Amino acid sequence: MLKENTVLRGTPASQGIAFGRISFLKRAPSCPVKKLVDNPEAELERFEKARIHAISQLGTLYEVSLEKLGEQNAVVFQIHQMMLEDPDYVNSIRKLIKEEKVNAEYAVDTVGHRFEQQFKSMVGNDYMQGRAADVVDISRRINEILMMHSGQIKHRTIALDYGDDPVIVATDDLAPSETVQLDPHKVSGILTSGGSNRSHTVIFARTLAMPAVICLGEDKLLKKYEGHYAVIDGRTGFVFIDPDQATVHEYSERKHTDDAQRAHLELFRGKHTFTRGGHPIKLYANAGSLADIELVKAADSEGIGLFRSEYIYLQSQDFPTEEEQYDIYSKVLKEMGERKVIIRTLDIGADKTADYFMLKPENNPAMGMRAIRLCLNNPKLFKTQLRALLRASVHGNLGIMLPMISSVDEVKKSRAILDEVKQELTAGGQSYSDNIELGIMVETPAAALISDELAPLVDFFSIGTNDLTQFTLACDRQNADLNPFVNPLHHAVLRLIEMTVKNAHAAGIWVGVCGEMASEEHFVAKLVQLGVDELSVVPSSILRLRAKISTLG
Repeated sequence: MLKENTVLRGTPASQGIAFGRISFLKRAPSCPVKKLVDNPEAELERFEKARIHAISQLGTLYEVSLEKLGEQNAVVFQIHQMMLEDPDYVNSIRKLIKEEKVNAEYAVDTVGHRFEQQFKSMVGNDYMQGRAADVVDISRRINEILMMHSGQIKHRTIALDYGDDPVIVATDDLAPSETVQLDPHKVSGILTSGGSNRSHTVIFARTLAMPAVICLGEDKLLKKYEGHYAVIDGRTGFVFIDPDQATVHEYSERKHTDDAQRAHLELFRGKHTFTRGGHPIKLYANAGSLADIELVKAADSEGIGLFRSEYIYLQSQDFPTEEEQYDIYSKVLKEMGERKVIIRTLDIGADKTADYFMLKPENNPAMGMRAIRLCLNNPKLFKTQLRALLRASVHGNLGIMLPMISSVDEVKKSRAILDEVKQELTAGGQSYSDNIELGIMVETPAAALISDELAPLVDFFSIGTNDLTQFTLACDRQNADLNPFVNPLHHAVLRLIEMTVKNAHAAGIWVGVCGEMASEEHFVAKLVQLGVDELSVVPSSILRLRAKISTLG
C-alpha cells in the first residue's frame, strides 16, 4: 500500500494538468536472445523482408497521421522510412549477421541500441538526443515483424484499460509511432522515465494538447504504481500518486482556471499584436525543423523569427547538399505563405557540432570557431547554404540572419559572399527574390557596442539574449551551478539592449529578440519598454504573450 500523496518530479514537456490511473505500456519482448545460425544468408533475407515490411507500415502511419497531427508532424514517419534506408544503420545490421552468424533479431536489437547510445551521448545537443527515440522505434518495429512472422509473439504494443477512467500512460520513453496511436479521448497524459524535450514524441504530445512529464528516472517511475490514481502537472513537472483530497481539489481548480485562461487566449487568435496604446509588435516563433512548422502555424504565429538551420546539418551524416537544403527551405517558405521566415545561417560549434565537421577540440568552444567565423573560414560551405537560401526565396518571404557577429568586417565579408552567389545564380539563369532582408544576431557585447556602425549595413537586428547575457556576465550558461548568477535583467545587459535598439532605430531598421528572455512574461514588459519591435518565441507562448502585450502601455 503506497502512502497517500507520493510526489515525483520530472521535466515538464507538454503543458496542462491531467488526472487518471497509471497504465504502464506493455510491449512485445524487446531483448531478443542471441542465437548462432548455420545459414546467415537466410537471416539476411529475413531481415530484408522485415525491413521492407516496416517501410510499408510507416507509409500507412504517415497517411493516418496526416489528419491527426498535420503534414509537418506526420513527416517523421517519412524520416523513419529514410532511416530504414540509411546505409550506416542497414549495413551495420547486415555486417553483424554475416560476420558473427547471429539471428536477425539480435543483430537489429544490438545495432539499434548502439545507435541509440550514440545519440544519447551527444550531451548539450537536444536535437540529436531526441533522435534516440526514433532509432529505437524503427528497430523495435523491425523486430516485432520478425518475431510475429516467426511466431515468437502474437501481438504488438498494448496499454491496459481501466474501464471508464482516463489513463496516464507510463513507460521508459514513448516512440513516435506509439504516441500517434494514443487515443486522446482515453489517454489523459504521459509519463516517461527517460526521453528528450526535442523528441518527436514531445512534439506530438504538444500538438495533441496532452500533458506530459518526462525524465522521471527509472528509480522513480516504478512498476508498483501500476493502476494507481495520479495527477500530473505538465507545467512544473510534478506528479502526485494517490493524491489526497486537498491535492485533487487544488489541481481541479487549477485545471478549471487553465481551461478558462485558454478560452480567454483564444480571443487573441487570428489577430495582430498591439500594446494597449496601439503600438504594433511582431510576434514570431522559433523553429528548428520542418516538424516544427505545424506547431508554429497552430500557435497562430505571425511568422518565424528564428529558423535554426544548423539542425539540418546535425541530423545529417555528411554535409547536406545544396539540393537537400533547398528542398527544406522551400517547404518551410511555402508552408508559411506570405508570413516572414527568418533563417539563421549555420550556427555550428560550441554546444552543437557534428563529427564530419572535424572541429578541433577547444577549451572554450562557446567563444571559439563557430557560427559566422566557421562560415567565413569555409566559404564553399557558406556559399552552398546561401545558394540554397536564395533559390528558395522565390517561394516565400525570406529573411537571412547571420549569427555571432562581432565586427563590421564580418558583415562586409558576408555581404560580399552573398553578392557573389547572387551573381553566379544570375549568370546561371536561376532566379531569386529581390526582397530578402539581411540581418545579424546581436549576441556579443562587441556587436551591441558598435551597433551604430553595424546598423547601416543590414536590414534588422535580432538580439540573442542567451549568449548576450552569458558573455556580458562571464557566466557559462551550460554550467547549472552558475544559474544563480545569470540575471537577464542585469543593468549591463539591459543597457546593451537599449543601446542596440536606439542605434538601430536611428538607422531606420527594426530590432527583434529571439532569446529565452522573449518568452518570459515578466521580461516582455521591459523589452517592449526598451523599444523592441519583434519577439521570436517558442510557439506555445504566442497567444499568452499576445494577451500580455495587449495590457502594456
